[in-house]
Amino acid sequence: MGKKSLESLTETMFYVLMAFRKQSLCGTEVADFVSRKTKGRVNMGPGTLYTILGKFQEEGFLTEIAVEGRKRTYQLTESGEKRYQEEVARLRACVADAESEEERP
Repeated sequence: MGKKSLESLTETMFYVLMAFRKQSLCGTEVADFVSRKTKGRVNMGPGTLYTILGKFQEEGFLTEIAVEGRKRTYQLTESGEKRYQEEVARLRACVADAESEEERP
């Protein structure tokens, strides 16, 4: 049985999807958002960022809405929002499991 594509997101992928929840962004704006949101804990180079953006377009999580020279602007799709919410639920379940272990004698 094959693994479902993007069954769980990497931390970087999660923050990239989060970046698009309120507005459309270009790649440098995404990188700035992630760096600010994580207070520099999560950093990504252009290769990582543009690989993720390409994969998310391929999966239908993002759509390209504007191109100005080399600047490309992307928007979160309904499918991308759904995948983000699924990942939030998965992470909450993980945290709940960890917290229940801390309560054990």
